[in-house]
Amino acid sequence: MIYSINPYTGNKICSFTELTDAEIAQQINKADAVYNEWKNTSFKERSQLMLHAAKILLANKKEYASTISEEMGKPIKQAIAEVEKCAWVCDYYAENAKEFLLEKQIPTDAKKSYVSFESLGVILAVMPWNYPFWQVFRFAAPALMAGNAGVLKHASSVMQSANNIQQIFEDAGFPKGLFQNLVIGSSKVDSVIKNPKIRAVTLTGSKPAGSAVASTAAKEIKKSVLELGGNNAFIVLKDANIDQAVEIGVNARYQNTGQSCIAAKRLLLHEAIAEEFTEKYIVKVKQLKSGDPLNEKTYIGVLARESLAEDLEKQVEDSLKMGAHVLLGGKRKQAYYPPTILTDVTNEMPVFIEETFGPVIAIKTFKTIEEAIEISNTSEFGLGVSLFTENIDEALKLVPRFQEGAVFINELVKSDPRLPFGGIKQSGYGRELGSFGIKEFVNIKTVYVK
Repeated sequence: MIYSINPYTGNKICSFTELTDAEIAQQINKADAVYNEWKNTSFKERSQLMLHAAKILLANKKEYASTISEEMGKPIKQAIAEVEKCAWVCDYYAENAKEFLLEKQIPTDAKKSYVSFESLGVILAVMPWNYPFWQVFRFAAPALMAGNAGVLKHASSVMQSANNIQQIFEDAGFPKGLFQNLVIGSSKVDSVIKNPKIRAVTLTGSKPAGSAVASTAAKEIKKSVLELGGNNAFIVLKDANIDQAVEIGVNARYQNTGQSCIAAKRLLLHEAIAEEFTEKYIVKVKQLKSGDPLNEKTYIGVLARESLAEDLEKQVEDSLKMGAHVLLGGKRKQAYYPPTILTDVTNEMPVFIEETFGPVIAIKTFKTIEEAIEISNTSEFGLGVSLFTENIDEALKLVPRFQEGAVFINELVKSDPRLPFGGIKQSGYGRELGSFGIKEFVNIKTVYVK
């Protein structure tokens, strides 16, 4: 059985019976059969259905958000915003997919030569619990608009949300079977990838999970896209707008109770402004309201499982033993971990070299921008970095020196349907979103006429 448990109350919400191997095969066969018809539909038809899905999301956003909050502890206002963002990505691809996948004429010595973009087939998505809707829709919207079918292996703890997503596509009028939630645990993923009717796989999750999925996909000679962890630096130069950086910096670390790959986890401050920034930062963090995720005033909820809070607690305690100091927070209560700020942090401490998946930020100072860049690049991850300065021209010159998938100047790192999203190094490979994301799961076909 697969159980959904409310991390705030500890109560079991519901349970799900895991599919048998025969049932899994049956669902994949159904997806493949539907795909063979769906791939021949027009962009106009696909667009109309995707726009309908967006309307359903907005019409029922409070209901979907409540389920998200109950399953993984996300504060309700943030859960509603997540659902609204999913409607945005549906609208975006409904309006732009046709243009993104237009045949590209390429002059050669042939009478005619061009590149076409054609669907692949059934794509497996292995998705995490921290953004139960957004992580799925940012895959599903472009994949379906490109003419593919999708099967979802969602995190076991958010299976209600997974079922809701399948229902949204069906209620919108997409053919039944085109997008299906597979009620399975992680142990079944390997065999699903090996199914010959699965043409590719995308995963958002941890480094070990990504390594396992990529290994199997490689053995099967199947395309994979990985969006893994992050240890983003949030760099504040001495000429930055301090108040603006503080405001954005608090949200960059503590939204979704810090459970985000792209959250700002390492706060790098120029020594000239470190004291002022830290004092103002502490004041703002103290104002964050913790409590029941279903309370609209709550900004900090609980972690998705108590074991996750325990892992975070160990990272902090190990770092304290190595010389770090707590400026705020640091005391766990079951699945709740308070907003925590650590200083006197060194490069060797767990809170600095490891990904902290919760409301903990590590502060380190620097003397020069060269030092800041070096510190930022020491991470094995490369998802994104934020740089705060009033000198935009100089900041743009620094962009190539950051080993990251994204550089945000005077803003937190975030995903946007219009821009490619993904990392380098241990943060994964491939891109989601934008015109680049929709082309990850298509056959880029060369056509040559002599």
